[in-house]
Amino acid sequence: WTPVLILTAKDGEYDEAEALDTGADDFLSKPFSFPVLVARLRALVRRGSPQRPVVLRCGDLALDPNSHRVTRGDAGLELTPREFLLLHFLMRRCGDAVTKADILANVWDTDYPGSENLVEVYVGYLRRKIDAPFGTHRLETVRGVGYRLNPSG
Repeated sequence: WTPVLILTAKDGEYDEAEALDTGADDFLSKPFSFPVLVARLRALVRRGSPQRPVVLRCGDLALDPNSHRVTRGDAGLELTPREFLLLHFLMRRCGDAVTKADILANVWDTDYPGSENLVEVYVGYLRRKIDAPFGTHRLETVRGVGYRLNPSG
């Protein structure tokens, strides 16, 4: 983990928000004093490194959020970024039914203006990659509710 402190002449709140949203740990705009800079650096170092994300497992399906790798048994699976996000969301709720609205809000965006049919399309893509080649039905439809990733599917 390498802490990132942005030093800039920009001082707008949108600039600061953008820097923090894109990965900066702290933000300091000019003019700044050297003692404040050093104090902020010490604070960043004191925070230490965040824990590395653990590999999520649901049956023989494994997802490593850090390396963006997905495996089913010994086989590596190639997913698009959106498929990866969808599977990550489902694996964090392995065995639980989730609604299409929950998926849209967490995998796309709470303000996504599109239809829930998009979820159906991506579930289909995901099924073709995590189920079809293995002859299983791990990603289940829960009628009237949404979907469930079954650990024993």
